[in-house]
Amino acid sequence: MAEITAQMIKELREKTGAGIVDCKKALQEANGDMEKAVEILRKKGAAKAAKKADRVTAEGLVVSYIHAGGKVGVLLELNCETDFVARTEDFKNLGHEIAMQIAAMSPEYVSKEDVPAEVIEKEKEILREQALAEGKPEHIVEKIVEGRLNKFFSEKCLLEQPWIKDDSKTVGDLVKEYITKLGENIKVKRFCRFEVGK
Repeated sequence: MAEITAQMIKELREKTGAGIVDCKKALQEANGDMEKAVEILRKKGAAKAAKKADRVTAEGLVVSYIHAGGKVGVLLELNCETDFVARTEDFKNLGHEIAMQIAAMSPEYVSKEDVPAEVIEKEKEILREQALAEGKPEHIVEKIVEGRLNKFFSEKCLLEQPWIKDDSKTVGDLVKEYITKLGENIKVKRFCRFEVGK
């Protein structure tokens, strides 16, 4: 059994935002392997976040972000359960991170569920025709379409996008980490991106 030092716990806390006890347990479970401990905490965090997913989010903030010398602007409504959490630096920081993501990556929808059915059908049709035009066999075309549709979601849907500061996680993963850290359900309600000349 590897010795778990205070420095290791501190490092893991900085990486994940998890509590001291959770970090120590994860490091013990991972036998001191930092990457494995991060993975363990992510899975636990996702499970905790899932439990909170049905809770009402009636509080929150409207976050504004202006980028590129005033050429790009974002307004974002980020919701949580209590006014107390809405006023924390962590919550404001999350809002800022998400607004920066929107400015940089121009998503069109918050999540997959927000994409209208007719848009998905039209995209599938285009992808199916592309695959057939590339000479792909009929029996694997559906699999190819599904794979490419996921790529479409990861470009167009905010929560599916790789986070600009760490593409090993999505914006949805980032939100889940903050749900675990702050102990409340958090939802990206809506956003609007403005760009001069567009």
